[in-house]
Amino acid sequence: QVQLVESGGGLVQAGGSLRLSCAASGLIFGIKAMGWYRQVQGKQRELVAVITRPSTNYADTVKGEFTVSRNKTKNTVYLQMNSLKPEDTAGYYCLITTMSVYWGQGTQDTVSS
Repeated sequence: QVQLVESGGGLVQAGGSLRLSCAASGLIFGIKAMGWYRQVQGKQRELVAVITRPSTNYADTVKGEFTVSRNKTKNTVYLQMNSLKPEDTAGYYCLITTMSVYWGQGTQDTVSS
């Protein structure tokens, strides 16, 4: 059974940085995409950044400040978030897709002004 375990979230001041990690455990084959979504309570979950074949895509609101990367050997995806703003406050969820879709449990990131 595949599980995604996230780490690295928390509280940071505006202008600061956070680095999220998401490690997949269990047998996982044929990864099509790895990335991150975020969700503010009461709103729809939205794409932050995703690595697919052959491209990497970012939401316009995070381009230039967030960087998504992966370690294929460890089946781990990362999200480096710089110059954080209060509007980046959300629950962040990692995603891996194969023939199935797997979600992490979510990590709350809060950016104080």
